[in-house]
Amino acid sequence: MTVKRQHVVTQLLVPLAAASMLGACTTYPWEATQAPAPTYRTQGGAAANGVPAGFYRVNPGDTLQSVAGAFGQHAQDVATWNGLTLSSPVAPGQVLRVGPPSFAQTTPVPTPTPSTTPVPPPAAAPAGPVQGVLVWPLRGPILKPFVPGRTKGIVIGGRPGDQVRAAAAGRVVYAGTGIEAYGPLVIIKHDDTLITAYGQNSRLLVQEGDAVAQGQPIGEVGTDNNGVPSIQFEVRKDGKPVDPLGWLPR
Repeated sequence: MTVKRQHVVTQLLVPLAAASMLGACTTYPWEATQAPAPTYRTQGGAAANGVPAGFYRVNPGDTLQSVAGAFGQHAQDVATWNGLTLSSPVAPGQVLRVGPPSFAQTTPVPTPTPSTTPVPPPAAAPAGPVQGVLVWPLRGPILKPFVPGRTKGIVIGGRPGDQVRAAAAGRVVYAGTGIEAYGPLVIIKHDDTLITAYGQNSRLLVQEGDAVAQGQPIGEVGTDNNGVPSIQFEVRKDGKPVDPLGWLPR
């Protein structure tokens, strides 16, 4: 491991080195997500790096296809929105539209007639879990549930070699074996507030910096210290552990 990579792993994961995922006193890498991935957002305003909502700044190694997949779009649509072809190269620093142009941008909207009737403000988006936002990384029995204050996620049973899939589109901010309690571990950042982690893989199918689509294979099921085939799955919202079952389809 190079000195640079060792420093990144230390910043992300060293707080976990001495504790298992289910330990009551475990700290996690979510509080220090200074990852190699850029900040990006497709809704709710401009991202911290100045790219407006619905756009993405290309990073080294990105392709039109990988960017489209990371945001759940078809590559042909992204190419059309940006005046490109499927074979067009993209360059680091280039800004791409990753969401469809809004109706308001292409169609004139008539000026509404003034009204004296007060209009209530739109309801704020729910801050809590939204059922079905994520997909199951692995279909199997829940061997260990989430218990607030005691556990940080759930353990899902499976078969050795079964594929572990990304619960949502995002970018891999860690993929490695630096935390013994987790085994081969993948951490994916989905937006500025939501992160998921997948531990106890037998092998990893992605690398740090990869853009992944929802449902894309990212690893294969391994076994725990007792030889039970399973994965450890965690969800962090605003840096805090939440019950993954609140975000997964019933």
